Formats: sequence, C-alpha cells, structure tokens
Amino acid sequence: MVFGIVLVLVPVVVVLGLVRKYRESSWGKCKDFESLQGRVFIVTGANSGLGKETVKGLATRKARIIMACRDMDRAKATIEDIRKVVTTGELIPMEVDLTSLKSVKLFAEEVLKDFPQIHALINNAGVSIPVTKQQKTQDGFEIHFGVNHLSHFLLTNLLLDRLKKSAPSRVVIVSSTLHQNGVIDFDNLNGEKGFTGKVRNPGYCNSKLANVYHCEELARRTTGTGVDVFAVCPGFCYTRLFRHSDIRWYQYVIFLPIAFFFMRSATQVCL
Repeated sequence: MVFGIVLVLVPVVVVLGLVRKYRESSWGKCKDFESLQGRVFIVTGANSGLGKETVKGLATRKARIIMACRDMDRAKATIEDIRKVVTTGELIPMEVDLTSLKSVKLFAEEVLKDFPQIHALINNAGVSIPVTKQQKTQDGFEIHFGVNHLSHFLLTNLLLDRLKKSAPSRVVIVSSTLHQNGVIDFDNLNGEKGFTGKVRNPGYCNSKLANVYHCEELARRTTGTGVDVFAVCPGFCYTRLFRHSDIRWYQYVIFLPIAFFFMRSATQVCL
C-alpha cells in the first residue's frame, strides 16, 4: 500500500517540479551589468522585500544607494545581511517615515544638502492593510492613499529639480496591475465615505491607480528634461507587503497551487 502511494506521488512531484522550473526559465532577468559607480540611487522601503533586493542588485554594480527606511535598526541589519554577499557599492541608511509628510520633507532636505546629484528615485515602499481597520497616516490621510501615493508624490516633487540637474536620470514608481481595479473618486479620496466594490483591498487598488496617473503626468511634464519616468508592476511575488491581510488558513490552502506555479520570490523578481 505504502509502496503504491510512493510510486504515484514521486512522478507527480517530479512533474510539478519540472513545470515550476520551466516557468522560472521563462521569467525575465536583468542582462545589464554595466558599472553604476558614482551614480546615486534612492530606494524607499529598502530594508526588506523588493527594496532590499533592488539595493543588493545596485550594490553589485557599485552604485551609491540611499536606503530610505522608517526603522534604522532594521536598515542596519539589512546592510549587514547584504554585506555577507555583496562587498561593493555604498549603502547609506537614512530615516524617513512615509506616514508623515513632515518626515518626507526633512528627508528630502537632508538628501538635497548632502548629495549634489541624484540619478534615480525608486518609489518602492508600500502598505496593504485591510480597509476595515480604517488606519490613517499621521496627517490623517487614508493609509494607502497617504503612504503609497501622497508621500511618494511629495518626495518626487521635492527632488525633481535635482533629478533634472543630474540628467540622464529616472523616477521608477513601483505600482501594480491591481490599479485596474482602482477608482479615483475625488469626493472620497480619503475613504471618508467608506469603500465599495468586490475587490479585496480597494484602498490599495486606488493608491496603485493614483501611482499610474502620477507616472503618466510626470512623464508628460518632464519630456525633454532628461528625466525618464516609469511605473512597473513586479508581478505576483512573495514579500511582506500583505502581512497585515486577514487571510484564513483554508484560503492559503486553496491559494497554494496558484502560488506554486506563478509566485516569485523578491530575489527572482530583481534578478
């Protein structure tokens, strides 16, 4: 009986593993390893997930990276972890709390004071919290609209002149195809009337749509300045972004086959 089960399971596991490997082989990979020595990058949310892997990749190419993080202890721990595998590049932790517009302004002032050139701003940090928790930023904005959009919008505009002077330069906005489920309601930007719709987190989707609109308008306004603007979706990947989601155990079980075939790690996204 046991032998029969093993005889069936082993081929199934092998086939599933091969399918997974085939899918991984079709995922895109970075093929540009040109040195970025002397170029300055800012990465928000740099202490974990996609931000950490982005920093690691830039450090490999000898860039100077400003790691914009809320928790300096975690930022320093991340640097120690990266230094175990990457010894090149310059890693510069700087504090910014994206729930506070005052903190964003102070961060921008420090950057402008200490860095004559900025070659890339990567607006990576983000939150996803059930809207039922009704969380707000320190300034009273709905948490997704405030952190995912407003703080990055402010930061980008505060640094834009320096980016122009450092051209060729770029702004990269990490968004999501979930923007397709978003709605910009100017009478409900702060979620004061609540949220409707069937999507799991409408606040998050709305903020991602705001990211895309920001990208389109900024790209239009910077035409001919040497500043390129991009919005990117990292795809279906495993990070700490959805750690606050109230997902039931059985939903994880149902979701497992999809994750197995389609989910990538942060490392695989940033390769």
